[in-house]
Amino acid sequence: ASGEGGGTDFRWLMASDVCKHCTHAACLDVCPTGSLFRTEFGTVVVQEDICNGCGYCVPACPYGVIDQRKEDGRVWKCTLCYDRLGEGLEPACAKACPTDSIQYGPLDELRERAAARVEQLHGIGVEDARLYGHDPEDGVGGDGAFFLLLDEPEVYGLPPDPVVTTRDLPSMWKHAGVAAAALVGGLAAVFAVHGRTGGAR
Repeated sequence: ASGEGGGTDFRWLMASDVCKHCTHAACLDVCPTGSLFRTEFGTVVVQEDICNGCGYCVPACPYGVIDQRKEDGRVWKCTLCYDRLGEGLEPACAKACPTDSIQYGPLDELRERAAARVEQLHGIGVEDARLYGHDPEDGVGGDGAFFLLLDEPEVYGLPPDPVVTTRDLPSMWKHAGVAAAALVGGLAAVFAVHGRTGGAR
């Protein structure tokens, strides 16, 4: 965008493209091998040695954060440093972040801290500041990793209203079952009628 004096207004918008560790994680729903699982910390982890490379989880993720290896198709993603959490340590990204922009802790406490930061930013005129992924009432039940954004989610390449991609599976299976039952019933009726009207030659 052009600024005063013919210059260009330029700004950096930073975001971490990591797994959001959804409360309702579609990747868990579609994984046929159980290589994806929810940990005791509430995070979602992939066990690469169990992954069969089917790739079902890749399109199931509303955020597009699961990557697949070209060599064998196995998937990988952020584990929120599951190994470190097991040792009582914080994730490496939070530990290494020099500005404390990445924080780790109880979700309710982090939500309060982030909401206070949004209020502070609004107070100094940053009206577009907002939290993303923090709401347990959103389409994925809230994320275990949420973000403070300074613009619309789409600017960051994030879906504006993320939805667990498998939410319609139960109703789809129900409709498929009804259709299958109708088909079987129809075929049975055809065979019954054919059986009654057939003749010997």
